[in-house]
Amino acid sequence: MYISIIGKAGSGKTTFFHALSRTPIDNKSGSSNISIIDVPDERLEKLSAFFKTKKTVHARIELTDTPSLHSSIFQQIRQADAFVLIIPYFEESQEDLPQAYRAVIYDFILSDMAQVEQRLERIAKQGGKRDNPMLQQEKELLELCLAHLNEEKPLMSLSGIEEKMKHIRGFQFLSQKPMMIIINCSEERLSDAQDLENRFKGEIKEDIPCITACARLEAELSIMPEAEQADYMAEYGIKESIRGKIIKLACDTLGLITFFTVGEDECRAWHIKKGETAHEAARTIHTDFYNKFIRAEVVAYDDFFKYNGFAGCKKAGAWRLEGKTYAVKDGDIITIRAGA
Repeated sequence: MYISIIGKAGSGKTTFFHALSRTPIDNKSGSSNISIIDVPDERLEKLSAFFKTKKTVHARIELTDTPSLHSSIFQQIRQADAFVLIIPYFEESQEDLPQAYRAVIYDFILSDMAQVEQRLERIAKQGGKRDNPMLQQEKELLELCLAHLNEEKPLMSLSGIEEKMKHIRGFQFLSQKPMMIIINCSEERLSDAQDLENRFKGEIKEDIPCITACARLEAELSIMPEAEQADYMAEYGIKESIRGKIIKLACDTLGLITFFTVGEDECRAWHIKKGETAHEAARTIHTDFYNKFIRAEVVAYDDFFKYNGFAGCKKAGAWRLEGKTYAVKDGDIITIRAGA
């Protein structure tokens, strides 16, 4: 999972990056800060203890603090799976929160429109190639996208054709990507957090999750010894760190679930999208497993501990062999059977 933190210069995005990644920041002008963070999961820790495993590998999120938003970096951020947009809200410079969001979305819409128009022009030069069904389908989808964008609507709000849109996902449209908002306010405004979030959500058309936090406080919390964190959080009314909130929100926004591979050598957590199959889970582990997939051995996490391991699950009938089309469930423990 690759998340790009975006926002204007001075919005607090780099400070939030520091709070989320717990890493020192390289402040070179125009540079991108990158960090990999582990997604905590008590289930993985319990599995590792059961197997006394040599290595525990968490599911991971790659975070990038991109340079200030400008059309010159749009190609770079197209690779992101989702965006976290930082909007500052301070006494001395209170932005209109919905307007700040709409300005970013509008820039994304214009960028997507240019991309669609260029592709349609190339298709037109090829004469449309009506005898090519794949190209004809692409043309129809792009025309649908262009009509939606011309109404100044982001592609994330184009509903009902999600499956068809997979055929043109290579375009990596900016306005189609999931987005989360962090309102960066002063510590004095944290008591107004719920009101700020409700007002923001009430004034935009898209269903965008929103969190209010103080970047300075979160950065201090991120480097504080664990023993001191509880008192600090209580003092400022912080119920959960921004790191914990964003990890949960990102997984929820992207529709991710977790499956596990286990053993004495390694226990590992993997992310896939809800609804994806055992075959797609195999590809997440290794392309060889995808190409040579035979079956998946599957045990639910709760059953694994209920019956004390694989042997007990087999006796209880909780151990299963599943084919390519099996929809993986959150917490599944999977072993892929693949050909040589």
